[in-house]
Amino acid sequence: MALSMHKDSSNSMDSSKYVRYTPEQVEALERVYAECPKPSSLRRQQLIRECPILSNIEPKQIKVWFQNRRCREKQRKEASRLTTVNRKLSAMNKLLMEENDRLQKQVSHLVYENGYMKQQIHTASAATTTDNSCESVVVSGQNQQQNPSQHSQRDANNPAGLLAIAEETLAEFLSKATGTAVDWVQMIGMKPGPDSIGIVAVSRNCSGIAARACGLVSLEPTKVAEILKDRMSWYRDCRCLDVLSIVPTGSGGTIELMYMQTYAPTTLAAARDFWTLRYTTTLEDGSLVICERSLTNSTGGPTGPPPSNFTRAEMLPSGYLIRPCEGGGSIIHIVDHIDLDVWSVPEVLRPLYESSKILAQKMTIAALQHIRQIAQESSGEIQYGGGRQPAVLRTFSQRLCRGFNDAVNGFVDDGWSMLGHDGAEDVTITVNSTPNKFLGSNYNSSMFPAFGGGVLCAKASMLLQNVPPALLVRFLREHRSEWADYGVDAYSAACLKASPYAVPCARPGGFPSTQVILPLAHTIEHEEFLEVVRIEGHAFSPEDVALARDMYLLQLCSGVDENAIGACAQLVFAPIDESFADDALLLPSGFRVIPLDPKTDGSAASRTLDLASTLEVGSGSTRPAGEADGYNLRSVLTIAFQFTFENHLRDNVAAMARQYVRSVVGSVQRVAMAIAPSRLSTQMGPKPLPGSPEAVTLVRWICRSYRIHTGADLFRVESTAGDAILKQLWQHSDAILCCSVKTNAAPVFTFANQAGLDMLETTLVALQDIMLDKVLDEGGRKILCSEFSKIMTQGFASLPAGICVSSMNRPVSYDQAIAWKVLNDDDSNHCLAFMFVNWSFV
Repeated sequence: MALSMHKDSSNSMDSSKYVRYTPEQVEALERVYAECPKPSSLRRQQLIRECPILSNIEPKQIKVWFQNRRCREKQRKEASRLTTVNRKLSAMNKLLMEENDRLQKQVSHLVYENGYMKQQIHTASAATTTDNSCESVVVSGQNQQQNPSQHSQRDANNPAGLLAIAEETLAEFLSKATGTAVDWVQMIGMKPGPDSIGIVAVSRNCSGIAARACGLVSLEPTKVAEILKDRMSWYRDCRCLDVLSIVPTGSGGTIELMYMQTYAPTTLAAARDFWTLRYTTTLEDGSLVICERSLTNSTGGPTGPPPSNFTRAEMLPSGYLIRPCEGGGSIIHIVDHIDLDVWSVPEVLRPLYESSKILAQKMTIAALQHIRQIAQESSGEIQYGGGRQPAVLRTFSQRLCRGFNDAVNGFVDDGWSMLGHDGAEDVTITVNSTPNKFLGSNYNSSMFPAFGGGVLCAKASMLLQNVPPALLVRFLREHRSEWADYGVDAYSAACLKASPYAVPCARPGGFPSTQVILPLAHTIEHEEFLEVVRIEGHAFSPEDVALARDMYLLQLCSGVDENAIGACAQLVFAPIDESFADDALLLPSGFRVIPLDPKTDGSAASRTLDLASTLEVGSGSTRPAGEADGYNLRSVLTIAFQFTFENHLRDNVAAMARQYVRSVVGSVQRVAMAIAPSRLSTQMGPKPLPGSPEAVTLVRWICRSYRIHTGADLFRVESTAGDAILKQLWQHSDAILCCSVKTNAAPVFTFANQAGLDMLETTLVALQDIMLDKVLDEGGRKILCSEFSKIMTQGFASLPAGICVSSMNRPVSYDQAIAWKVLNDDDSNHCLAFMFVNWSFV
């Protein structure tokens, strides 16, 4: 017995000893590890049986090998991650040190200028000349400070002349990118870091508007340059970019003469075009530079194409400085500096063309975000569902934006022409009878009948006051039923079929519908979402079943971050069919809201508001010029909807489209008034609800009915004068809501106080879109059904604690709920009231 115990102990010690594996054994184990890093006990025993070279190794030792192998793999990944982070931090540290040096140079430059101006003022005051006017002093100082270089006219066919322009452009660009040629001010919220987008700054007190950014990406300089040169892939406002001539330089660089057209952001101004020279070269330190500027009479060079139907804008020296980073990747400096000829647009729209922040969002930041997106997709860090490749999803986003821009601008060379109006000019109708110019020849046979057809666009622009663009677009996205018409959506969807409806929008009332948003993709900064929207129709009668079917939209939503400075908010969508092929036809419609920088000059603000009233904003949207406003944000909203038509139905479709856009404008104005922060803060009482008594009367009925049924007061009434009771109930801490009680119809909410709106995460406008059974969970619905008869007979019932759901699908807990009948002055049932006590988000 003692010998047997000693033998077992010896075997146990041997099995735990270190085993030296042969290369063949390691190779066999590595093959299994590649397939299954954590094999089960049965799998390890099977491995020993199937692999003779492992027969002399105990299962426990193989288990230990796999544990050590997983540990080494984890350590390797962590070391790799730390190395990457360290490299990013080192590169960002270098970037920050350079930025610090640049700021110190800028401070020194400002100190020098300040001393120079003091000396000039002292000299001017001590001078005995008879001309002591301020104008002469200023002009004298300007003449001494400014020494503009005189550009001689270069021969258009002389490469040496073009190279001279290119070298001047390079020097001026570098002075902006790394020097003090422009007074840069960092944008709020742009904090540098290893995973941030970079350092972003905008110009102050310079000609035109300018933006500058520098950041770190994990792509090589040549790849970065290739992406940035393909401006149409990331600059959404670029309509076309044609390289008309390429001239090689002796240093291995190239000079390109380019013509670029850009879209106008609204229907109220002309589009811009640029005639530029682009110079690509490599510096002595290995950095790659792409710089660009407009060719004008002052710079010399060839004359570009005439700006027909476009306003010629000027690009001042701009470009990209791309430096290789140690360990891989690149450090990018981007400068965009343009003059958009602001005096050619209406005064109310000039902030769109004077804002460096808008330029930064549209061009500078967009370029950095696109490069970061490509870098993460290339590294495999982003995985999209639905079996779609990232490049395909990006193409969908680009096609949606481009189609919407084409609709808003309606260029003549695309085949668009104006259709006569009906006496009012609030909605513009344009038609395109040759849509293959912008849709492509692949869609002709399926979209348009043999006897003719085309595309019609109804569009309008308006000014909004005190409405955050991000908040408005988010509301339009989440509450489509507040502005959309199911009948119009059905007509748009039917146009994808071979035989569209004979009469568009035959059921103008539409059908009740709900939407389900299916996420498809988003950018890494979450500033843009691509999604599929399923619109579910509900039929109330057998004859409606064929028409009330599900429809699908491909939708792009961007700019919904309220903290983004100068960001454009946009919601663009296009009907698609169930197959949703990669080359599916897209006919985009949608909304675009662009913020206008608030004017600091009071007189300018009043002039702008006067102009706003002429653009169909409505008298309720304007305020007196002298009124103090704590939140003064103006924005321009552009709406465009596209429809296909058959030639014999063109006028019918035009009338439907015009009426529909007007109804959408009215809905948006109501939504804007409801969500405007200034209105929520100054107007505590809700407006009268459609189909209900005045709000004060309704609140009086609520309080009176509660007292009759429970024998207690809902709250202590402080004053009975005017709307005091309404204000008390509005400010009550518990959520109080009213819902309709109608036979053969689901109960929907008709009124809520401020706490009720906060709990449901909605507004008074969208409240009527929420049904009671969608808010309560399954347990709450069962309890309410069991207590409903008691409520109708005794007048009230107390419901236990539970969970409900907000309109944003967030769970909300409450300690108790009280339901009671609301009686009118005739003691007839008017509605049901609910009070959710001590509610909070879970």
